[in-house]
Amino acid sequence: MPYVPTPLDLSNFVSDKISSKIFENQSNIMNEQQEEDDFIKNNYVARTLLNEPELPPITWSNWYKEVNWPQATLLCLEPLVALYGLFTTTFIWQTIIFTIIWYFLTGFGITAGYHRLFSHRSYEAKLSLRYFLLILGAGSVQGSAKWWSRGHRAHHRYTDTDLDPYSAHKGIFYSHIGWLLFKPRRKPGISDINDLIHDSSVQWQHRNYLSLAFFMAFIFPTLVCGFGWNDYRGGYFFAGILRLVFVHHSTFCVNSLAHYLGDAPFDDRRTPRDHYITALVTLGEGYHNFHHEFPSDYRNALKWFQYDPTKYIINFFKLIGLANNLKKFPQNEICKSRYTMARKSLDRFGQNIIWPKENIDLPIISYEQYQELSKKNHNRALILIAGFIHDVSNFIDSHPGGRTIIKNYIGKDATVAFYGGIHDHNTAAHNMLAMMRVAVCKYGGEVEHIKKRLGHNQTPTPIFA
Repeated sequence: MPYVPTPLDLSNFVSDKISSKIFENQSNIMNEQQEEDDFIKNNYVARTLLNEPELPPITWSNWYKEVNWPQATLLCLEPLVALYGLFTTTFIWQTIIFTIIWYFLTGFGITAGYHRLFSHRSYEAKLSLRYFLLILGAGSVQGSAKWWSRGHRAHHRYTDTDLDPYSAHKGIFYSHIGWLLFKPRRKPGISDINDLIHDSSVQWQHRNYLSLAFFMAFIFPTLVCGFGWNDYRGGYFFAGILRLVFVHHSTFCVNSLAHYLGDAPFDDRRTPRDHYITALVTLGEGYHNFHHEFPSDYRNALKWFQYDPTKYIINFFKLIGLANNLKKFPQNEICKSRYTMARKSLDRFGQNIIWPKENIDLPIISYEQYQELSKKNHNRALILIAGFIHDVSNFIDSHPGGRTIIKNYIGKDATVAFYGGIHDHNTAAHNMLAMMRVAVCKYGGEVEHIKKRLGHNQTPTPIFA
């Protein structure tokens, strides 16, 4: 424990007290119930949760009625079919390479297409690129871009609330896949998709989604491997089913893992987190804290060593003239967020530190009273430095500069000596000295016109060998 000096005995003095004015409450302040009513009336989330009751909870007696059977069947059967294919199908190296390529292409259909282009409009794309990404996205079998983007915009607008379609507060299983297996307990919050409604390419994909998804997910990879090197079976099981399992759970990890694993260097009020492992399994979507703070930035990762292949794909599209107006948040605003979080971290660290008393917590005495106390109590070594009176009694023997210097300044103003007249003390010395505060000196020290009135002569700062 740091040294805490005993408070001064000022019973014989009349000291000034620093007090803060207490403001009275306004006479017409609303009661708590009125405040709550006004909050609900003016808050969309609270109003919706109050006026639109959710469906009954899922129980063992009603679970089969609440399952979203089409989606649940697909999501539960595909890994089983993939396992069957793994153990019954011969591995051909061309098929394995194509499976990896097709995984990345259909994955980019989601990350560069559904997510960064259609959900967040983080860049502009030529019509040919829009159709290309929509077709690839359909091959990921995650719904149409219109449906996907509507839910994702709601996720950003209502993050971590009950209006978030895959809220992390409902558990990692729910945010990963549970929200797809069961009917939602309530509708997602409203989100503006007027731009998508008036986008001919998005509307075309939405109308033809089922046929596009079936063809791009299963028929196309089967035909490529079959016509290319006579491996229809491998094309179906590996490039079709197995790839789809990985693409699905890659995207699902953005909703689950990216809200649980990692740190929050930009904002910690909500669950999104940054982590390189999440980035590796999501084609660069793992720096999720940055993304939620700056959603219209076409990047997810800022530094060159952070894994974000989607960012480089978008840059490639720009290079060949298919994309433009790649949006970036101003670096100054990004630095502000980092600075804010760094300050928060320091504040939390500082809560475990014992800090010195501020002037508002200390008595105020005059310079003459300080001198009288110094002469009166020989067991206490009082020194004035920078407007504060310090009790250095327990420090005299351990002072690196020796006892003599301190003893010669007892009852005097040692500000000049402490700040370079004799030695320019380091930060640790300043911090230790502050812990020895016992009072504030009125006017900060010896006042010149009072000295003259009392007939005191000015003396130079003594220098000790």
